[in-house]
Amino acid sequence: MWVKICGNTSLEDALVAVDAGADALGFVFASSPRQVTVAQTRAITARLPDGVEKYGVFVRATFEQILATVDAAGLSGVQIHATEDPLLATRIREHFSAVPGRKRLGLLRTLHYSSEPGVFATELAELMQDHSLDAALIDSRTAAAEGGTGLRFHWAQASGAVLRAAPHLRVIVAGGLAPDNVAEAIATLRPWGVDVVSGVEATPGRKDPAKVRSFIDRARATARALTAAAPRVS
Repeated sequence: MWVKICGNTSLEDALVAVDAGADALGFVFASSPRQVTVAQTRAITARLPDGVEKYGVFVRATFEQILATVDAAGLSGVQIHATEDPLLATRIREHFSAVPGRKRLGLLRTLHYSSEPGVFATELAELMQDHSLDAALIDSRTAAAEGGTGLRFHWAQASGAVLRAAPHLRVIVAGGLAPDNVAEAIATLRPWGVDVVSGVEATPGRKDPAKVRSFIDRARATARALTAAAPRVS
């Protein structure tokens, strides 16, 4: 189970997540209580182990803005929220793949869950055709926020589309996750990964170390139990 702790604003919080076993950390470059600058992020990422993925979260950012931020902030991945450019992910992938000696850039695309019949399944199917992506991150949204809302979407309603997509597309679940419900989310949606922000915070932008550790431990324990219970193929 891949686990990303997002909305980091300090080295202290980032190191807590790393020590707890997080696979990836997220840094928000959009209007938010958790927004960070390139300089702030670089000061953190420079002190983190190479094996930990460092994702920049971008909302309606241009291709040029993302390119300028990735190397300056020491990022190893990009998470795209809303964009007016349907080819943005492809352009980013092509650009960084052409850089000699550069490690593969992680590339996530956020899809906001919609309860409108057929919309979510159609949008998820479209992402399955985008081979520039490493995974799709399913999140909730409100009229005022693109992410980090602390609100869960309708997991049971979304499960059919997510389970159909999962063999062909890595799916990461976000939106309203916390230590006390991450097991339910994983059991219902069977995602490849989970992503959390507000559910492990003491206050907006500041992590609660006990919640971070509990979230990661419960996510991994649930994934192990589901794997152990899965029918064996002879």
